[in-house]
Amino acid sequence: MNGRTLRIIFVFIAYAVLTLWAIFSLMPLVWLFISALTPQDFLMRIPPIIRLSNISLANFQELFSRGQIIRWFVNSFYIAASVTLLQLFFDALGGYVLAKKDFPGRKWIFAAIIGTMMIPPQVTLVPTFLILSKAHLIDSHLAIILPQLVGAFGIFMMRQYISSLPSELLDAARIDGASEFLTFTRIILPLTGPALAVLGIFIFVANWNSFLWPLIVLNSPAKFTLQVGLSTLQDQYVTDYGILMAGAAIAAIPMIVVFFAFGKHMTKGLTVGAIKG
Repeated sequence: MNGRTLRIIFVFIAYAVLTLWAIFSLMPLVWLFISALTPQDFLMRIPPIIRLSNISLANFQELFSRGQIIRWFVNSFYIAASVTLLQLFFDALGGYVLAKKDFPGRKWIFAAIIGTMMIPPQVTLVPTFLILSKAHLIDSHLAIILPQLVGAFGIFMMRQYISSLPSELLDAARIDGASEFLTFTRIILPLTGPALAVLGIFIFVANWNSFLWPLIVLNSPAKFTLQVGLSTLQDQYVTDYGILMAGAAIAAIPMIVVFFAFGKHMTKGLTVGAIKG
C-alpha cells in the first residue's frame, strides 16, 4: 500500500469522523425544533411521542398569545446591536492608541486592561448596580448598554491586530494633513475589517444570550429581553415545555443566521490577535 493510498484512507476516515461528530452535535438543535413543533400533550409522555402527524404550530400560537415575544425579540436585537456597534468603535479606538501611540505608561495601562480579564464578572455586579441606581438608570436599556461600551478582550484583540499594520500608512495620512480622528476612521477602521467582523460576532452572540444582568436591572415586562421574557413564562409548579421550546427556537434563529452568514469570519478568530507585539 503506497503513500497516496494511505493518504486517501486517512482523509476518508477523518471526514467520516467529522461528519458523525457534526451530526451528533446538531442533535440537540434538531430536538429543540422538533419539540417546539410537538404539542405539550405528546411531548410530556414517557417516552415522548414524536411523529410527523403530531407536528403543529400550537406551541408558537400559545407563545405569541401569552407573552410579548415580538417586543422582547426587538429589545434583544436593539440592545445586542447597539452594544456591538459601540463596543467595536471604542475597542478599536483603544487598540489603536495602545498599538500606535508612544506615551509614558503605555505598557502598564495595557497590562492593567489585560488584568481586568481575570476578574470574575460576578464580582462587579453589585458595584455596577449601585452606580446605575445612583444614576437612576435601573429598569432601562441603558443599564445594559452603558456598562458594556468597552471590553478588555476587544481592546486586546484590536491592539494585537492593529500592531501588525504598517505605520507608514499613518505617517502618510498625517503628511497629507489628516487629523488623528480622520486617520482612525478612514485608515484604521477599514483595514481592521476582518478583526472587527470576528469581534462583532463574539460581542453580538454574547449579548443576545445574556440573561443574568438583564434579569437584575430590568423590572418592566415591556423592557425585558428575549431571554428574560422567556423565563417568565414558567409557572411555579407546572412548566409548559412546548412553549419554552418554541421560545428557545425563536431565540436560536438569529444565532443560526449569524453562523451561516459570518461562519467564515469565525474561523479567522483562531488567528486574529496572534501577532507578536
